Order: sequence, then structure tokens, then C-alpha cells
Amino acid sequence: MENALKHWRQDQDVWIYGYGSLIWRPEFEYVERRLATLHGYHRALCLWSRVNRGTPECPGLVFGLDRGGSCRGVVYRLHGGLVPKCFPQLWAREMSTGAYLPRWLSCSTDEGAVQALVFVMDRTGPAYIPALPEEEILAIVRRASGRYGPCIDYVMQTAQALNQAGIHDRRLARVARLLAAQRHTLPEG
Repeated sequence: MENALKHWRQDQDVWIYGYGSLIWRPEFEYVERRLATLHGYHRALCLWSRVNRGTPECPGLVFGLDRGGSCRGVVYRLHGGLVPKCFPQLWAREMSTGAYLPRWLSCSTDEGAVQALVFVMDRTGPAYIPALPEEEILAIVRRASGRYGPCIDYVMQTAQALNQAGIHDRRLARVARLLAAQRHTLPEG
């Protein structure tokens, strides 16, 4: 964490980029929220979740930022005075498994570019999973559940939050449509 803040000056505001659950559950106070585009990475279900949305025996999938393309998300501006309070909690949430690499990257917003802390996939780590066939993704998401509940709820909440924010992600929208359709065709019980 100290490395990520080594150039931070006390009371300087900090921007944080969110592309998944940070959009619908940021868990920190912020003074500003903007839609933002990050170039060079895309949102993907490329991270095994063996605790939060799955188990070691039945891992789930959660979103990570994988190389290539671009990703529409949200940047949050944290007031500099709150950084010492909020940053350790954010770090514990995002860096607990070591699956991400923290990077300061330029994010484009309608009001101009901002340098934001972005958590990108560590493709060398054991939690990274390269692109899977759609049917396999759907099967994993349908069956996995962990400490924070079913994986399908996580994927659907993320899709809903993106939709509410006016963010269009074709791949996620398709997965959400297929999951919703399958949910309605499965027998009760």
C-alpha cells in the first residue's frame, strides 16, 4: 500500500477507478463520481473466486481488468483528508488475494483525463483464468456461491449497475441476458 501512495501528498485528493462491484458497492466516501474510460484493458470474468463468490471446491468467477481493448467504468474522487482512513479499507478489499496489480493510469472523463488508481489483473497469478467459452462461463456463474452469496447475483448486480450508470458492455449484457433467461426456465426447488 505504501508504494501506491509514495507520491501522494497529505490532503491531496485521490481518484479510484471502478469497473465491477466498486460501481454498485464502493464502501468508501467520495466527493465526486464520473463516468470514465480506461484504454488498454477490458472488463472480463477472468478471476477465480474461491471465497467471496465461490469455494475452493466450486470456484466462481468475478470481474478483472484484462489486457486489451477499453473499459467504461467510474472514477471516484476521494477527499485527501479521508485518504488515510479510506485507503487501508480499499486496499484490504482489492488486494487481499494478490490477484491484482495496482497501477496509476490515465482515465478519460467528459471533464478531462484523471490519474486514477486502477487494479488490473496479474496474469501470472494462480487466480487468473484466460478467456473461457461462453457456455462454461454461464455454467460456473450459475453453480458457484461463496461468502457474499451466489456468483450469479454478483454478475447480475454488476450488469444492472452498469445499465443504471449508462455504461454499455455488450459481452456482459449478453451473459446477463442468457443467465436471466436460464433462471426463468429452470424448475423451482
